[in-house]
Amino acid sequence: MVRRSDHLTQLRKLERRHLLRGGLSLGAAAMLGGCDLSTKDGVVDRVLWSMLRFNDRVQAALFDPNRLAATFRPDQITRPFKFNAYYPVSQVRKPDPDWQLEVSGLVGEDKSWSLDELRALPQDSQITRHICVEGWSQIGQWSGVPLGLFLRRIGADLRARYVGFECFDDYSSSIDMASALHPQTILALDFEGAPLTPEWGAPVRLRIPTKLGFKNPKNIAAITVTNTYPGGYWEDQGYNWFSGS
Repeated sequence: MVRRSDHLTQLRKLERRHLLRGGLSLGAAAMLGGCDLSTKDGVVDRVLWSMLRFNDRVQAALFDPNRLAATFRPDQITRPFKFNAYYPVSQVRKPDPDWQLEVSGLVGEDKSWSLDELRALPQDSQITRHICVEGWSQIGQWSGVPLGLFLRRIGADLRARYVGFECFDDYSSSIDMASALHPQTILALDFEGAPLTPEWGAPVRLRIPTKLGFKNPKNIAAITVTNTYPGGYWEDQGYNWFSGS
């Protein structure tokens, strides 16, 4: 038999991973904590995952594609900017000299893109807040290609449900199409006015200020447009998938 405290511990861990708004409520935690559930056949896991998926649907329904994340002045940029990844900075990987961005899935043009080709596209810049699921935040400056512009350039099916990202540091993530088309979602090539260095995600990373930090994958190697749920490194371990801020 699983104790009430065990259920609460699991739910509190999940709750720390959720949205700053719209995640599991303490009321839901108390409700499940009062249940007498057995883990022999994965009942608890199924309940928790069901609640996560429900939260994703609610958050997606509330998402406003026209609502912009706050922007800031240059003097408000956080310096030094904190390194963030699922590994320590000593394990940062450098991109292959012949790196190209692979594109696949529901697209009209699945050619690979060089860094020079990406830089030849229209660029946008932003000073926005990076919000970590662990509770800290900082303000940074990024510039690069609007993802919506890039998706249209490659003839992506904009009715598709997901855009997935695979990275050469073994990370992965995915976002919904509405968030991909948001005007502040960019394929960042520069950080604070200079080309990305490996620790900041070189040669290209996703910058999406309407979502939590772990939804901003670095070191992107491939993008896929799909209707099949791609998951992600943290998402597959129980983090809330939509994770809008």
